[in-house]
Amino acid sequence: MGTDCNLPVGPASAIHRWRAAFGAAATIGLGACAFGPSGEPPAMPVPVHYGVEPQPAQTVEALGVAQRFTIGAQPAPEWWRLFESTTLNDLVDEGLRNSPTLAAADKRLAAAHEQVRGQNRSSLLPTVDLAGQASRGRDLGIPVPGGPNTLLYNEFIGVVQAQYTFDLFGAVREANAARSARVDIEAYRREAARRALATNIVTATIDAAMLRAEIDATERSIALAGDQAHDAERHYELGSLTHGDVLAARQSMATLEVSVAELRQRLTVTRHALAVLLGRTPDAAPPEPDLASLHLPQDLPVVLPSDLLRTRPDIEAAEAALKAAAADVGVATAQLFPSLTLTASMGQGGFSWPLALSGAGAIWSIGATLSQALFHGGALIAQRRAAIDAYEAAVFEYKQTVLAAFENVADTLASLEHDAQALEAASVATRAAREAFGEAASRHRLGALPASSARSGEQQYEAARLEEIRLIGRRLSETATLFQAMGELPAASNATPEHLARK
Repeated sequence: MGTDCNLPVGPASAIHRWRAAFGAAATIGLGACAFGPSGEPPAMPVPVHYGVEPQPAQTVEALGVAQRFTIGAQPAPEWWRLFESTTLNDLVDEGLRNSPTLAAADKRLAAAHEQVRGQNRSSLLPTVDLAGQASRGRDLGIPVPGGPNTLLYNEFIGVVQAQYTFDLFGAVREANAARSARVDIEAYRREAARRALATNIVTATIDAAMLRAEIDATERSIALAGDQAHDAERHYELGSLTHGDVLAARQSMATLEVSVAELRQRLTVTRHALAVLLGRTPDAAPPEPDLASLHLPQDLPVVLPSDLLRTRPDIEAAEAALKAAAADVGVATAQLFPSLTLTASMGQGGFSWPLALSGAGAIWSIGATLSQALFHGGALIAQRRAAIDAYEAAVFEYKQTVLAAFENVADTLASLEHDAQALEAASVATRAAREAFGEAASRHRLGALPASSARSGEQQYEAARLEEIRLIGRRLSETATLFQAMGELPAASNATPEHLARK
């Protein structure tokens, strides 16, 4: 909280206390007091580690890769390049360059900066206007016996007018601070949108590659199921299998066909979404890359919880909202105090052009207006109480944003560890199924097993492989989510939201 000149900031304030404080405030000096909270974010408890368990140094090894967590490292600005895929890099670069949503956000932010810059300057400097008037009118004249009862005249006036309102109690300063903070909010939201766009492009690309691999594995399973159904029909004709066996084989194949149709639909929707993220029409969607071309980043930066408050744009936006709400309290408080405005004008005027342009037509005025609110039906007090309530709400919203950020990071770190464990188990199952299938195929070639047994072994291998593919894709996607959750440090220590607007 900043200096409040002994003004109460709670909702129980009374107007007579404000007026009593006016005399003391005036002796302190014009503009020397702040009538609201400072807008500094509240102190937050910083967890020792993000999750319920201490952060391990690395995940378990899965498919020969263990991801290492570098505690206290700075987040990577262009983290998607760590997947070592030229295709992925090109797609993200294209999306950041061509996204209409991001371009619109850039223009709105630039417009907001220009508007606030103009408003702030005009509120701190005198206003000077040039006005000119030429008119012809008729007024009732003084009745004169035998004379006209009306008076026709022309009027010519040209004047320069100046006005300046002294910011005695910081109303203008606080209003400017509130406007600037709200532009900062939009700047941080724009940065969050940029990072979300990059993450969405990466995860959509990973999903497309994963779905293509799932489709290929499922189509192979369908082919094997079709061979099994064909064999079942032959054995049924020979009397060695029942009709129920044939129906079961057909059902198995039909179930796989339903599954592959759903996978194709998901792939189509994913590719359409990816095209729009890139700024393309859906018919121009890029082809999905090979899942094997996406390499899992092994070194993952984990920002310290205390540093997360300055790397995530959502937290920075919440802090800017807090500052804007604090400034609003100052504005509402300053409205209860006197306002002093100076006005001056100088020009020429007259009832004819020669007179208006002569020395006799010179006109000028200078004045001062001092106003003090006396009775507004409680509106000003209610506005201040509303501003205080809004500020307190912003404090709680800031706290919730920070807690949600901690939760986001904790969940993602836990997912990476559990995904690695699940993938390792799935890879063990896949290797076992592949070995069993190889042995069955060898015995079939030697005539020790029928073809159906070899195909059954391959079906089990394809089913295990399908689960492994899903876990590979999920591990890649969760890694991208962790990079986004870590946020991003500005390129320079003095980076401001205005720098963000120029990115």
